[in-house]
Amino acid sequence: MIKVIIAGFKGRMGSTAVNMVLEQKDFELAGLLDPFAAETEAFGAPVFRNKEDLTALDADVWVDFTQPAVAFENTKFALEHGFRPVIGTTGFTEEQIADLTILSKEHQLGGLIAPNFALGAVLLMQFSKAAAKYFPDVEIIELHHDAKKDAPSGTAVKTAELISEVRLAHKQGAADESETLVGARGADFEGMRIHSVRLSGLVAHQEVIFGSKGEGLTLRHDSYDRVSFMTGVALGIREVVKVNELKYGLEHFLEL
Repeated sequence: MIKVIIAGFKGRMGSTAVNMVLEQKDFELAGLLDPFAAETEAFGAPVFRNKEDLTALDADVWVDFTQPAVAFENTKFALEHGFRPVIGTTGFTEEQIADLTILSKEHQLGGLIAPNFALGAVLLMQFSKAAAKYFPDVEIIELHHDAKKDAPSGTAVKTAELISEVRLAHKQGAADESETLVGARGADFEGMRIHSVRLSGLVAHQEVIFGSKGEGLTLRHDSYDRVSFMTGVALGIREVVKVNELKYGLEHFLEL
């Protein structure tokens, strides 16, 4: 039985994760964390407002769907106290991921930071990397609900990072192009462009658009409901107990 803590359990992703854990026969809900919680128990598990109160809790995995401002400290706290982190909160810097990876190795604890837990989104990222070998001119459009705080999304950044592994960095567009409105061309990542859309009614969507002489290729993934992420979260929970260091990206636990 894998005992799970869920941080941010009152949020939309956190509450969906609670339901998923309760449905799995090999998971047990060990504790819930939210700084604004009024109750002391929910779903048969103790509720905490301060993470420091969880230090003596008997648990294996820390699932985090909180906010970018606290996700790094939460992940560091989890590793320092023997909880294997499965992190769905985005906004980590390269330096933070590197620091957490070193910390996980020191404590011999597995962990996962996943920009996206939807299996289709992970496949989209891998397909985009494969396509970029033949279509090096590419732009990324990511679309999310209007409550998302970070832009571009972690998925878009991860996609760009994977593409950059096979794409020679180069500026796209006219050599003398200019923006008559600042930001019109989007964020610049090694010459490719990333555009962020935030609208009510959206959940999580991404298009990767490739162009070449006389043809184009568009790859798209849509999450219409947050339940789409739960297969990946469950997979992450089961896999982090088998490894001894933190991984960045769910693809590390998939056979691709």
